[in-house]
Amino acid sequence: MLVADRRRRRGPVVSLATLSWFLLVLTVCVAKAAEPRVELLWPHGAPGAKGNSPADKPTLILYLPQPEKANGCAVVICPGGGYGFLAMDHEGHQIAQWLNSFGVAGFIVDYRHRNKGYGHPAPLEDAQRAIRTVRARAAEWKVDPARIGIMGFSAGGHLASSAGTHFDDGQPDAADPIQRASCRPDFLILCYPVIAFGEPYTHRGSQDNLLGKNADPALIRKMSSEKQVTKRTPPTFLFHTDEDKGVSPENSIAFYRALHAAGVPAEMHLYERGPHGVGLAAKIPCTCNWPKQCEEWLRGRGLLGVVK
Repeated sequence: MLVADRRRRRGPVVSLATLSWFLLVLTVCVAKAAEPRVELLWPHGAPGAKGNSPADKPTLILYLPQPEKANGCAVVICPGGGYGFLAMDHEGHQIAQWLNSFGVAGFIVDYRHRNKGYGHPAPLEDAQRAIRTVRARAAEWKVDPARIGIMGFSAGGHLASSAGTHFDDGQPDAADPIQRASCRPDFLILCYPVIAFGEPYTHRGSQDNLLGKNADPALIRKMSSEKQVTKRTPPTFLFHTDEDKGVSPENSIAFYRALHAAGVPAEMHLYERGPHGVGLAAKIPCTCNWPKQCEEWLRGRGLLGVVK
């Protein structure tokens, strides 16, 4: 009798095949929802484009946070790769997902570089265009046009620092509305960045890929970021490791000193442990704290406030 009662209380029987199909559909839907949108940075062709292949068409990869989490802050992300390739996973997609986790919109720049056939000024043009695009379309993407920063890793850090030292307030008479927007970032986040060119501690691979092996000394100086800092350079967060043998921490130190001399607010974390290219450094004791410290720096500067 007890067994019969239990049987009557059971719900409808779902076959294993039906359950498997449901789980598959759910997985696909979640995956699709998580897929970032990709847009051309230059819909009508990038300046100086050498062809019409994907390598000639830099893109912006959009990671927008969940609406209930979004706080209006946005970060343009420049993966590293020595200006010869892009470390798109641990210095791109993972970083955008981390930013989304505390409500910040992430925009990864798939910029032109040497292995796509491009040197200076193409990467900087792409980074500047990314900032202008986010600012011009701020209302559409629900970000605050006054809280748009740029973040870079390794050579991407050089690109981000270049965007923070080479910018304009927009071209009011431009036919393209995006070009009318300012490309000055509101803050910088530089992660084990290449900074200095023409120095004993310079990462020569990045310099050569960007400027060529026999670059004019004036151009080398112009693109050595610590020599271009002014009082208008945005507030900056830096982190590096003492064990970095790929890009010397002297790069971050030089930029910090230049910021301090110019009166620009800056915070630098120099950790003992970790090789070059640690990304989020999740498994490295102490160094794994940099993402939280960066988030707190953003919060402390009032950059994570909700847009009204």
